This record gives sequence, structure tokens and C-alpha cells, in this order.
Amino acid sequence: MEDKSFKPFISADRVLPEITPVSIVLGILLAVLFGAANAYLGLRVGMTISASIPAAVISMGLIRIIMKRDSILENNMVQTIGSAGESLAAGAIFTLPALFMWAAESNAIHKPSFWVIAVVSLCAALLGLIFMVPLRSALIVEEHGVLPFPEGTACAEVLLAGEEGGAKSKLVFSGLGISTLYKFIADGIKLFPSEIDWTIKSVGTGFGADILPSLAGVGFICGKKISSYIFAGGIIGWFIAIPLINLFGSTAVLSPAKVPVSELGVWGIWSNYIRYVGAGAVATGGIISLIKSLPTIIKTFKKAVAGFGHKEAVEERTNRDLSAKFLWILAAVIIVVIWILPAIPVGLLGAIIIVIFGFFFATVSSRMVGLVGSSNNPVSGMTIATLIIATALLKATGHTGIAGMISAICIGTIICIIACMAGDISQDLKTGYIVGATPKNQQIGELIGSIASALAIGGIMFLLDKAWGFGSKELPAPQATLMKLVVEGVMGGNLPWVLVFIGVGVGITIEVMGIPVLPVAVGLYLPVHLSTPIFIGGLLRAFFDKKGNKEAADNGILFGSGLIAGEGLVGIILAVLAVIPFANGKSVLEAIDLGGKLGNTGGIIFFAALMFLFFVFANKKLKK
Repeated sequence: MEDKSFKPFISADRVLPEITPVSIVLGILLAVLFGAANAYLGLRVGMTISASIPAAVISMGLIRIIMKRDSILENNMVQTIGSAGESLAAGAIFTLPALFMWAAESNAIHKPSFWVIAVVSLCAALLGLIFMVPLRSALIVEEHGVLPFPEGTACAEVLLAGEEGGAKSKLVFSGLGISTLYKFIADGIKLFPSEIDWTIKSVGTGFGADILPSLAGVGFICGKKISSYIFAGGIIGWFIAIPLINLFGSTAVLSPAKVPVSELGVWGIWSNYIRYVGAGAVATGGIISLIKSLPTIIKTFKKAVAGFGHKEAVEERTNRDLSAKFLWILAAVIIVVIWILPAIPVGLLGAIIIVIFGFFFATVSSRMVGLVGSSNNPVSGMTIATLIIATALLKATGHTGIAGMISAICIGTIICIIACMAGDISQDLKTGYIVGATPKNQQIGELIGSIASALAIGGIMFLLDKAWGFGSKELPAPQATLMKLVVEGVMGGNLPWVLVFIGVGVGITIEVMGIPVLPVAVGLYLPVHLSTPIFIGGLLRAFFDKKGNKEAADNGILFGSGLIAGEGLVGIILAVLAVIPFANGKSVLEAIDLGGKLGNTGGIIFFAALMFLFFVFANKKLKK
């Protein structure tokens, strides 16, 4: 039920600037900025972060401190537009890189065009917005005080803190600057290796860490519990599964590998066996999360359908939405576009089914982020379920081979972006509900951010692919690789299903033990080198939590957000340098390469210095 006693910070009878040229320009810039940063982060580690809080802080610093403008609703509009880039990028990079990888594997397959990526992404983003309008009343208003929407509430607190001053923005900018310098030294001039690695021959495995700022920031934001689960998954893969395979299969040639296990090495064992086990565990975790949330999903779905388009004729400012007529027309246009788009040969009925499935998963996503936050939203499980159904249906209707697989990925992309956008928009609308924004204006802001981000994501993906290539060591694209394996397995039956079902068994066992499956499964699927620094960041957060130092924990989240944003930005800059020719057939990036002269020891020293700075900035007392 709606909380009648709740009063927003800006009352409904007050009108402040919201959609202004300043908020639109800054919002678009942040949408592209955080879209690029999250694309790089997601392609590297398979995880993305919510951009709402750092976008709000940066907006606050620019608008209030530099421009001397005084409207909390204008600040909120900037973060609303800006966060659209992060959520759209997350949905796109979890699926679309599979198309690039297929093109790299076969000369007969072409990479998707810029416009196919833009159109598919934009259709999906707009559907996510359309579906969230009726859900706003059911989830944001009627269940205020029931669903916490952690990121949305935290973002509102940041904006409200901005009314007292913009000191917190300095933490984000400090983290961004430090991360930028660190990343350029590590992966630009390569003074020391960003990945340290050891082989432990006596145990038959290896160990190491990608000593990067973004991973420490992810660990701090996730906290000790989630980061511990991720690290536990890494331990299962690298200190249980790999030694066992080495012990019992050293002289055998075990499919899908083509050579004996003894010749594969640690990374070969991980690539040929462990990642398939991890894929089964990730799929199981996503599907379990989906099944457990079905009762609340059905309840919310019924409320949303019943309330759609039945608003009072006269509404107060804080309860105005985009008109139902406009949304129906927009939805019809999108159905036609999906119907006629050659990349998705599903016909009119198929396009309608995609939209219906999209509404269902938008409801799932919105409800889930309301309960557990965007970081724990099982988007992977929703996408995997979609891909299995879509690929099976396409195969049954004669759309087989690579053409059918490309169609399945495009369908999965639409559903994945819808789920990501719906989760992000619900957090933004929660922030707006608390501070007193106009929902209709926020929805227009999301529309603007979606268009800008859809046009930008294609260029970002082409740049990163040209610099390193999806599926490479620099950009392993773990989520997209998983989606690719699922589609290939259903279409061609060439997955090592025994390994996948071992992962399913691991996932069910973890669930029976009462432990969240997804974070452990993600740790099992990714190399332990990624989960180790995430765990270290989580330990730092645990130190402050144990001491009850909430201010340090909050400061650390802002500083950690800056670390993630800074590394993502430098990742894009390095990608540009990697494709600019210099001399003797080398790129600019290759010309400045020092070859990691300081070695593993230098890397450990630099990472220790980074964590010390993390501690100092998190523990810093901010002036009010």
C-alpha cells in the first residue's frame, strides 16, 4: 500500500528546473562516459557497476560548485540521463560480443554493422522504459518502505547531502585521478605487469591477481560477503578442480581438449574444462533466482497490467507519467522495427512475443533490484533462459546454423538490455520519488540517455574489438562467451554437457547449503586472478564495517566508484592508442611499452600503495 505519510524533499507544489540544456548536455556526456567505462569493465571481468551514484556526485560537483546552480532536481536529471549509458552498455556487452567472436572464427561471417547494434540497443532500451512506466506506481509508490531499492535510495542521500555542500564529489574525482594514473602506468607504459601470476607445480595449479583499481573498487562496493563468495568460487576452480584434473587425467586426452592434460598447463585446463563447469553453475544460479522470485513477479505483473493507463485526469506534479497513448504508439513502432529488421527473422508474431517476454523480464528485474540491488540482479539467468528458448524455437522453425545463432543472440540482447534498463530506471525513479522529481521528466531524460547511449555503444564496441579483440586475454568477455556457448550448444549440440551438468550440480549444492549461488558461480567461471583483488577490496570494506565506521564505508564507495570510472576511461584511451599507427608497424601503445620492467614485485608494491590510498581516502573526514 502507498505510504500516505511520505513527503518528498521538494513538495509537489514547488517547481524547480529539471530538464535544462545544462542537464541534457551533462547527462549525455556522462551517459557516454559511464557507458564506455562499464563496457570495458564488463568485458574484462564480467561485472558492471551502477553509475547513478558517481553520476550524481559528479553532477553535484559540476553544477553546484563550478556552475553555482542550485536545483537538486536538475542534479537528479543529470544522473538520470547519465545512468542510462551504464545499463544499456551492460546489456549490450553481455551478448553482442558473441557476434564479433563468430566473425573472428569464420571469414564467411561478417561483424554486425554499427546501425544494427544501434537499432537493436535502442529498441530494447525504449522497451525497458515503456515497461517501467506502469511499474512505477506498483513498485516505487505503493511499496515505498517495503522495497528498499538500495542504489536509488543511496543516490537520493547523495543528492540530499549535496544541499549541504559538494565535498563528496572530491572523493569520486580523487579516485578517478588516481586510477587513471595507475592504469596508465600499469597497462599504458607497462612499468609493471597488471597481472601477477605464479605456477604452483607441487599442487598442480597456479595463483595470481589482476592488480587493478577497478577490481578493488568492485570488491569494496560489493562488501565482504559477496566478494568472499566470488573468491570462494575461484578457490573451488583453481585449488580443487584444476589439481584434481591434473592428478587423475595427466596422460589422458579429455574432450573438449585435443591434447593430453599434462600438455595443457593451468590456463589450458581452465579454458577447456573449468569455464564450462562455471557456465553450468552460473546458469543454475540465474534460473534458481528466477524461480524463487516468481510469486512476487506474478503479483507485480498483475498490478502493473491493472493500473496501466488508468490514471486520474488531473495529477499532481510528482505523479505525472508519460501518456499511455504515447507509450502504446511507441511500442507498436518498436514491434514493427523488430519485425522488419533482417538481423532478427522472427516475423510479426515473434516480435510480439519478444515484447511480451520483455515485459515479463522487466517486471522480474525491477522487483529484484528493489529487493537486493542492481549488483545482485540475475540478468544472466534471464538472458540464458531467453537464449535457450529462442534458439530452440528458431531451430524448430528452420532457422539453423550461424544465421539462427545470430538471430538468437539479437533476441537475447533485446531481453538483456530490457532487464538492465528496467532495473536502472526503477532505481532512478526511486531517487526521484524521494527528492520530489517529476516522473514524466525523468522518463523523458531516460529517453534522451537511451538514444545517446545506443548511438555510442556501437563505436565503443568496434574500438575495443579492434584494439584487443573480444575473447582475448585483455578482454575475455566472460558473459558474452557464456551466451555464445549456450547458443552453440543448443543449436549444434557441441557443448561438453558433462562439464556443464557438473556445474549444475555444484550450483544446486551451493543452493542447498543456503549460500547465494550466483556470486560463487561467477567466481568459479572467472579466473581466480580476478576474484583475488575483489576479495581484497571486500576485506577493506569489512574492516570499516566491523568498526562501525559508516562514514568511511560510504566514502569508500564513492572513492571506489571513482577508481572504476577512471580505469574504464583509460581502458578506452589505451584502446585508441592501440589502433593509432606510430612507426615500424607498431602502434602508439606498443611504442611506449616498457615490458613490465619492475616485474611481479613492482606490481605488488604499487597495488599495496593503491590500497593504502584507498584506506586513507575512505577514512578521510569530510568538511560539511
